[in-house]
Order: sequence, then structure tokens, then C-alpha cells
Amino acid sequence: MTATRWAAFRPLRHRNFALVWSAALISNVGTWMETVAVGDLVAVRTGEAGWTALVAAAGFLPLGLMGPIGGAIADRIDRRRFMLVTTALQAACAAALTLLSATGHASPVAVAAVVFVAGCVAGIGFPAYTAMMPDLVPREDLLGAVSLGQAQFNLGRVVGPALAGIAISLGSYTAAFAINTFSFAAMLVALVALDLPHVPHPDDEGSIWRRIRVGANASREEPGVRSAILLIAVIALTASPFIALIPAMARVRFDGGSGLTSAFVTAQGIGAVTGALLVPVLAERLGRHRLLMVGLVALPVALILYGAAPTPEAAVVALVGVGATYICVFSGIGTVVQLRAPFHLRARVVSLYFLALGTLYPVGALIQGPIADRVGLGQVTAGGAVALLAVVALIRVVRPDRLAALDDIDAYPSPFAPVDVTTPTDVPGSELA
Repeated sequence: MTATRWAAFRPLRHRNFALVWSAALISNVGTWMETVAVGDLVAVRTGEAGWTALVAAAGFLPLGLMGPIGGAIADRIDRRRFMLVTTALQAACAAALTLLSATGHASPVAVAAVVFVAGCVAGIGFPAYTAMMPDLVPREDLLGAVSLGQAQFNLGRVVGPALAGIAISLGSYTAAFAINTFSFAAMLVALVALDLPHVPHPDDEGSIWRRIRVGANASREEPGVRSAILLIAVIALTASPFIALIPAMARVRFDGGSGLTSAFVTAQGIGAVTGALLVPVLAERLGRHRLLMVGLVALPVALILYGAAPTPEAAVVALVGVGATYICVFSGIGTVVQLRAPFHLRARVVSLYFLALGTLYPVGALIQGPIADRVGLGQVTAGGAVALLAVVALIRVVRPDRLAALDDIDAYPSPFAPVDVTTPTDVPGSELA
């Protein structure tokens, strides 16, 4: 019982993971300060949900589009050095946004342009970060590591918006952008301190595009990865846009201020952190696959309650549930990709997973935002949730094998098992910290 209770924290015993997790937490606090400040700035200056969605899309769309290129590079070179370069470039983008704000030139167009460039850099670097995760912890702690990664990301969502709210209330978007600039230093220090095992690079030669095709073929041939990409694509179009529309929900639907925007984002973050900590515990009791199936039903139900909330207070409570169920689904599907991806193609396979998420989430936001300006934000959010629930039910009836493939390899075999999917368990630096 005690081991199960503390399952969520086991990955932190490993030095390398603890270093990266702590640094990412600091960096994400700064990132969320910037995200909230950018969304609030655009919402205030335009008063349109469509513009809010556009800026969110500008930051997230490149994450998917540039991912395959980053994945092809990350499978060929030292991932740590690659991440050092991309992290430094992200800091430079944050500094540019700080300068624009400080000089009074932070127009919505200029902000969207900088956010887009920063998204391109993050998109190239993110596959290396994600593919490195199984090198930081042994296989049995991978789900916990993925969940803790989501927890620190959303803990940043809790702390960052609160700090951003303080900065914005004092009339300083610049302070929020500057803090984010300096927060990247933590990740740079952690990357330098890592002690990673040597991982031989694959011998597939050729252009980047050829290596991307190799990863795409592997993603198509592995049934669990194929199902995960299909499912995250549906979620990105129907459910995920609620994230981009949170500032508009606060400002436009409920006629609130920056404080309500921060409250909404913080509520979602609290739910996400809670959900992320519960996922490993519940997975050990229910099974990872069964927990994912429950989450696929609970998420749309929570979104419907959020969309139908009659008051800001009710919306805050509903967002806690949305955050918890969203992370349950997101962590579960992401772990499927990590566990079932061929080891030597992991960065490329992961990048294609995020290609689906990164391209279709902003597309969904750009579709739902303008519709919401006409029919209402609550109706659009609830409608997307109903669509997700309908698609999951349809897959369950018509192609149940698609959902079954999301299970572990011993329950649903992979054409790449057992050799290619093996991840190292004797990771240097994985002793108790």
C-alpha cells in the first residue's frame, strides 16, 4: 500500500530525472507567466476571441510542424547538446518579447510573430527532450515520469499565472516577459550537469526527409502508436481548444479581468497537478489501459460541465475537473507512444505524435474561436466535448482493436517487440538522489 501511495514520486529518486524535472519546473513558471501575459495583452487590445486563438495558434502550430525535423535531427546527434542550443534560442525569443513590451511596440501582430518564432524553436527542440525521458528513468518508472512531467508543467501553470496576475495588475507585461527570459537559465544549468548513457545513433543515412519517412513508416506499422496518433488528433480538434480560449472565456463570456483569467488558468493547473499525481497510483490499481479508457469518457463530461457553467465560480470548479481528466488522457496516450516506439526511432516517432497534436490543436482553436464569437464560447466548448465522446464511442463499436492497441505490449503485441522497444534500465545516475 505504501509503495502504491508513493508511486507518483518514484522517478524523482533518479538524479538525472530530478535535475531535468526541477529545471523544467522553473522554466515553465516563466513560460506560463509569458503565456498568460500574452493572452491577456491580446485580449485587452482586441477584445476578440479570434485574435486570442490566433496568437495561441502562432505559438503552438510550429511545435507540431517543426517537430519531425527536430526528431530526425535528435536521432542522429547528441540530444543534450542539441537541447542546449534550442534552449538558448528560446531565451533569446523571450528577450525579444521583453524588449518589444518595454519599448511600447508589443502590438498583436508583433507579439504573434515573436511567439511564432519561439514556437518554431521549441518545436525543433521538443522531440529531443521527450525522447530523452526513457534515458532518465528505468522502464517501470516511465509512466510516473511522464505524469510527473505533466505535474511540473501544470504546477508552472498554477504558479506562473498567479505571478503574471500580480505583474499585470501592477501594469507591467514587461516584468512577466523578463522573468521568463531568465527562467531558461535553470534548464541550461541542468543540461550541463546531466550524466547520460551513450546511445548509439541509427545507421540510416540520407536526408532529413528520408529519415522522417522512416519514422512515419514505423509509426504506421506499430498499432499502438498508430492508435495514439489517431486519438490525439481527435482530441486536439475537439477538446484541446478550450486551453486557447480560456482568456476569452474569462474576458468575453464572463466579462472578467486579468484576475479571472489567472483564476481560470490556475484552476486548470491545480486539476492537472492533482490528476498527474493520481495517475500512477490509479494506474497501479486499475491498470494503465483501463484508466485511459475511463479518462476518455470523463474528459468530455468535465468539458461539458465547464462549457455549461452559469457563473465564473462554477467555471473555476469545472476547470479543476477538466485539468485532472485532460492530464489523465494526455499522460496515458503519451506513455503509449514512449513505450511502444522503436528505441532507435523514438525521437522521430514522438515528433510525429506531436505533429498531430501541434497542428490540429491550433486548427481546432482557429475553428472554434470565430464560431464562439457568433454562437457563444460555452456552446462551442460543450459541442467539441460531445463530438469527442461520439468519436470514442464510434471507435469502440466499429474498431475496438484501435483502443485495444493502446494497451501494453505483452497484452497487444508490437511488430517491433521485443528488441526495438527495450529501454535501458541501468541508467547512470539513476541511484537514489
